[in-house]
Amino acid sequence: MSQNRQKPRDVPSGRTVSGKIGDVLAGIRVPDLPYPPGKLAPESVSDWRPLLLSCWAEQRDERVTRVVRSVHLNWSARQINAAYVADRIMDVFLKTSGLHPELSRRVARLRFFLAWRMNLEGARAFSDALVEWLDSLQVWRGWSDSGGRSAKVLLDQLDALVIAISSSFESGTMSAVDDFCQQWKEDADKRNGQTGKLRQRLLDTERGAARQRRADQTARALIGRALQGRRLPEPVSRFLLDHWHHLLKQSIWESGVEGDTFRHGSKLLEWLVWVGDPSLSDQDRNRLYHVGEQIGDRILDVWSRVFDRALPADALSGIESVMVSRLRGEAPELADALPSSATFRWDSSWLEFSGVDAGVAEESEGRWFVEGEGTKEHRRYFFALLEDTAEILWTNGAGVKLGLQPWSEFQRARAQGDLRPLPELTPFGQVLKETVTLLAAVCEKQRKQREQAARDARDRAEALRRKREQEDLQRKQEKAAREEELQQQRQLAEEQRLQDEKAEQERLARERQLIARKQVDSLKLGGWIVVAPTSSEEEPARLKLAVRINASRKLVFVDRLGLNRREFQEEKLVEGIVVGQIRVLDSSAEFDDTLTRVVGRIRVGRN
Repeated sequence: MSQNRQKPRDVPSGRTVSGKIGDVLAGIRVPDLPYPPGKLAPESVSDWRPLLLSCWAEQRDERVTRVVRSVHLNWSARQINAAYVADRIMDVFLKTSGLHPELSRRVARLRFFLAWRMNLEGARAFSDALVEWLDSLQVWRGWSDSGGRSAKVLLDQLDALVIAISSSFESGTMSAVDDFCQQWKEDADKRNGQTGKLRQRLLDTERGAARQRRADQTARALIGRALQGRRLPEPVSRFLLDHWHHLLKQSIWESGVEGDTFRHGSKLLEWLVWVGDPSLSDQDRNRLYHVGEQIGDRILDVWSRVFDRALPADALSGIESVMVSRLRGEAPELADALPSSATFRWDSSWLEFSGVDAGVAEESEGRWFVEGEGTKEHRRYFFALLEDTAEILWTNGAGVKLGLQPWSEFQRARAQGDLRPLPELTPFGQVLKETVTLLAAVCEKQRKQREQAARDARDRAEALRRKREQEDLQRKQEKAAREEELQQQRQLAEEQRLQDEKAEQERLARERQLIARKQVDSLKLGGWIVVAPTSSEEEPARLKLAVRINASRKLVFVDRLGLNRREFQEEKLVEGIVVGQIRVLDSSAEFDDTLTRVVGRIRVGRN
């Protein structure tokens, strides 16, 4: 399982964290743990080795702190802290290691051994050999509790760990554990040397099998589609199923579905079905004679291209007898061409097979995937995509085949969340470093907090600061509320002013309309108006009212010579006067006075 390893991280040894672990074991205090009321004499401290050995031998899944709580003995503060640190490290390892839950749980039981060793020798409990072995478990990232042989190999090795740790408890030394780690490394090196050969052998075998499967399924689909629903003479059906199926399969294997041999074989398949089915060939006797003369030679020719051996004589004799019978016009005895589905299975989708773009599969190839949750999860390695069948070859990462899966099913399982990529693993050394660093920070904080005066001062200052911040926040909120209220009032006043101004403008427009209409109504025949020019190059036009047509409310104007007749509707004339385009000469002074009075009233009203 050496493939797909993560990049090595900065994994510390026991020496790297030795100082921090010593400080934590000596100085940290965790609430609700059974610390002694004072410092105990060495002779009064209880020996917890038998208790921890019993828990390890029974492979119990519980915290060391819970175990020491369950018995009423004299535990030192260092023992309590060692139990807490061991629990904390292994709890984090359980959550973040990324290994299979069953595997990580068995490793987490080392908490009993680590607590015992930390109490005796501090950080030296995490020897280089032990940390290196724990980090090497990442190689088993794809392990699943499947019950298979490869799964049992790891469990057997972990059973040997139980014996080694028990021996260390009994002897009081680390020699048995170091020997176990060394033996594990040697076995891993030997296994990795064999893995490459197994993987290549499996890949070659499965690619060949996929190619064979593609050829067989395509040939079956072609014959199944040709014979489906047909009734043919028994010799024709038997020849197609017993002999021609093998020819089509071999031609696909050699040159694919685009090869000439496969194309000729497919055409001869259609001819044989056409000849054997009277409902098809009786309608064209000339073609039947033509096909009958050539089909035997064509069959032998295509057969010789594919196989080195000759076609069995009895295989072609049945075809020839059917052909002779058909040429004589005799009605052959017919039977269902296809046997039962259990005898001859075929799938028409293979005739429309389309492969998978290699670029699409590159993202997933060489990665681990997980199916299921918790202890029931199963992990498998995307070893390769078999291009001939668009199937994924799943392995256990060490060259052992776990199964095949069509690419379409893989995509559907990922979209539904049934299959998900395995996230990056966290090595034990990283867990150790981060956990001890965090606990050391907590320990340092507690040490500073033991200075009562400084702590009280900081607490009072912090409380005062928070109070002032709260008061400032409350004042800001009240001020913001007042500003918001004033803004709303100003907005309402502005809206009211705009409405009043709009109403005044509308009233002024109505008054101008009335004045203009009054001017138009009072305009007599011979009255003059001036029409503003439409461009700067023209002169204003002075026009005289010549005719007023009351029926159509139309006014006709002419110039001084009585020419250039122009007509205005009363409404258009009124509109022109209002906008200033037209001015009535006879009453313009009156209009200007009236307009002045209107503007004067508007100004008085604003003030």
